[in-house]
Amino acid sequence: MNRYVGMVDHMFHCGDSELKANDELWEHFTVVTGNCDYDPEYKKEQVVTIGKDVIYMTHGHLSNVRFGLTMLSVQAQEAGANIALFGHIHQAVAEMDKHILFVNPGSISQPRGPIQIPSYAIIESDEEGYQVAYYNRAHQPIEELVASFKR
Repeated sequence: MNRYVGMVDHMFHCGDSELKANDELWEHFTVVTGNCDYDPEYKKEQVVTIGKDVIYMTHGHLSNVRFGLTMLSVQAQEAGANIALFGHIHQAVAEMDKHILFVNPGSISQPRGPIQIPSYAIIESDEEGYQVAYYNRAHQPIEELVASFKR
């Protein structure tokens, strides 16, 4: 995953790696704990500011994301975030609600749901809005999984 070091502003992992919190893989990542992570050193949530974007990230199991994004939305609003990243459901999600961009990168190893393509996401943010693109394990774009949103 060091493929993008120096090419993107920041890298995030939304949990369920099953690695130790101090694994060298995380050197360039902001990481949260997932329900399959057992190292107590992981944080449950993280907030990162990049330029004008405030990113709230949590795995989602403690936010009940299987039943909707209501709790995650409240948490993101409380953090002053305009982007909320989450995992847990292993499904690619990109949607805008209440001026917050919600993104789930899917899963690179265990995708679920109607689109069974291993994936990760890249978010491009500018003054007008966001572009969310998904990529497969070979780092090729998944054409049917691209979304654009206005701020």
